[in-house]
Amino acid sequence: MIDLLVAGGGPAGLATAIHAALAGLEAVVVEPRPTPVDKACGEGLMPGAVRRFEELGVSVGGREFRGIGYVDAVTGLRAQGLFRSGPGRGARRTDLQEALAARAAALGVRTVAGRVGEVHQDTDGVRAAGLAARYLVAADGLHSPVRRALGLTAPAAPGTPARYGLRRHYAVAPWSDLVEVHWSHGSEAYVTPLGPDRIGVAVLTSEQGPYEHQLARFPLLAERLAAGPAGPVRGAGPLRQGARTRVAGRVLLVGDAAGYVDALTGEGLTLAVTAARELVRCVRAGRPEEYERAWRRLSFGYRTLTGSLLWARRRSPLAGRIVPAAARLPRVFTGAVNLLAR
Repeated sequence: MIDLLVAGGGPAGLATAIHAALAGLEAVVVEPRPTPVDKACGEGLMPGAVRRFEELGVSVGGREFRGIGYVDAVTGLRAQGLFRSGPGRGARRTDLQEALAARAAALGVRTVAGRVGEVHQDTDGVRAAGLAARYLVAADGLHSPVRRALGLTAPAAPGTPARYGLRRHYAVAPWSDLVEVHWSHGSEAYVTPLGPDRIGVAVLTSEQGPYEHQLARFPLLAERLAAGPAGPVRGAGPLRQGARTRVAGRVLLVGDAAGYVDALTGEGLTLAVTAARELVRCVRAGRPEEYERAWRRLSFGYRTLTGSLLWARRRSPLAGRIVPAAARLPRVFTGAVNLLAR
């Protein structure tokens, strides 16, 4: 019988399968889309994520960045925090997914084209997608069909505005060796260096509308990007997704499917790959129920810091003070950046 049946061939699912293979377990990935799989993503890997992928034997291409910069969208006021533990890396999502898929295949992980569909489980195992396994891992994204089908999706707190992400590439040479976060009223734009002549720009906002309309909120940035669109706009959302639990019998949730607060701090992939390692450890030890506590411990910093920034973002007088505060307190800002870099 298969040890782990993984629903989803994105970074979280493939990282789980690679961890399983390295631990001597048999993993099979079920993914309906052909490789490479793309999605709306800021594409900036924090130093911790780069290290986690290297531990899996996955070499991440792209372009290094050495910290995070905050920029006021109108005044241009700047603050920067540099990493102490090595650079991050701007990597196109398709390149990362291809590298992970190649590593998984080299380790003997089988990928099956299709969807998981109905899930049936008992005390001995799980049946889904016509396959039998000891455990099913739901790594099927922000709006996880498996999480929803099992009734594990938690409703959003009343009064919490939904947030959405939009991303586009530009054929523009990076002008900074930082990931820049441009702050405007109600939204942020993340500028990530991806190569010598390419950057990615992701906008996070609570207001739905065309990408061009969203970008107009950042006049200084929009001026630099006017001549260089190099790809379609990709979108995702609502971003905040809750899960009642990460473990339901023999089904375990990882990555965005396990619960997601926001992309504001850029920690999603670091958490996904680290949690995948813990998931495999718990399953291999025969104690899958311990994964819930491990996930809560690993995600505590992400949930706390991201939630705090969103709280400040929703209160307009505080939102306008985020960049000035970061510029006025560089040590505090650098410390916060390096917490995210772990």
